[in-house]
Amino acid sequence: MTAANTIRVIALHAAVLAALFFVQFILPDYHYLAMTRVMVLAVYAMGYNMLFGYTGLLSLGHAMFFAAGLYGAGMIAYYTDLGVPLAFLIGIGCGALLSLVIGLIALRTTGVAFMIVTMMFAQVAFLTTTYFTDYTRGEEGLTMPTTARSFDLLGLHADLTNATLRYNLALGMLAIALVVILFIARGPMGRVLIAIRENEPRTLMLGFDTFRAKLGALVVSGTISAMAGAAYGLLFAYIGAGFASIQYSIEALLFTLLGGAGTVLGPLLGTIVMFYMIDIASEYTEAYLLVTGVALVLLVLFFPKGILGTIRERWLPWLP
Repeated sequence: MTAANTIRVIALHAAVLAALFFVQFILPDYHYLAMTRVMVLAVYAMGYNMLFGYTGLLSLGHAMFFAAGLYGAGMIAYYTDLGVPLAFLIGIGCGALLSLVIGLIALRTTGVAFMIVTMMFAQVAFLTTTYFTDYTRGEEGLTMPTTARSFDLLGLHADLTNATLRYNLALGMLAIALVVILFIARGPMGRVLIAIRENEPRTLMLGFDTFRAKLGALVVSGTISAMAGAAYGLLFAYIGAGFASIQYSIEALLFTLLGGAGTVLGPLLGTIVMFYMIDIASEYTEAYLLVTGVALVLLVLFFPKGILGTIRERWLPWLP
């Protein structure tokens, strides 16, 4: 990539983050909260995109990584006095460890088998959250008390019931995920992952350790997804088994496909479009999923590689 394209890429992503920062000053209360939720879910989709979009591994079990972060952080904050920052880190650690273990097992399979294995592991995770109902309250879930959502850090007091703080924490987390993925996608590891996606036997023949590369991608992907889950539980004060269901894995897939798999900003755009498409359609009809489905079919027809994926193919080849 030329120096000019590098400057374009940096300028584009900086402009997106700046726009998300300044838009908070004009958003009404409802959309203020909605965008906070969208940014957290976008981080989840960006984690998913690392595995599916860049590595070509279709997982139907990513909700278990989101749930690992959600429960890892939420249960610590709910049942102990360790504090929000440590609970958040423990949630991320749970997701990282789980993705490493799942990767060592599931990556021994490929294609459809990998998809089924990840789905089965996710179903085990979902059933685990419902089995220990005495602690998790199953699908009813846990609502975190206000006292468990405030903390002191570096001499500053933070209260996660404050909407402004939640928005900017979500934005900060989105910025971190975006920088990490952009760094990986444009670096040597990203090129190896794309090579695996396009032709794994040839990549292996060239001397690359494809298993280790895929394992690294899965751990990064699971860790980012767990970070989103930990943040979701702490910012919105709710932990429920529904977040571990297969529906949440499919949502991450749809967000990624809609925005553009294999593009850094695609999952963010896909999450925004899907969220507001459902939100607006549900205001007019109870059959909002049907309306959303028709809209998705039209989008796939005109943007077969997702919105940003198609734009990159037709007009902006420098988009990462």
